[in-house]
Amino acid sequence: MFKITDQCVNCGACEADCPVSAIAEKDDARYIDPDKCISCGTCAATCPTEAIVEE
Repeated sequence: MFKITDQCVNCGACEADCPVSAIAEKDDARYIDPDKCISCGTCAATCPTEAIVEE
């Protein structure tokens, strides 16, 4: 399972690359829906600020 940390700059790169559309914007930040996430790591690899970490 992955989570988005406070380092997120809300660029949207992770959302665009998520193969299962588990990432969305909420309150001017991105979040990962744990019910949709398949823990593939694509979002973490895409994030330019390394704001997505595995829990």
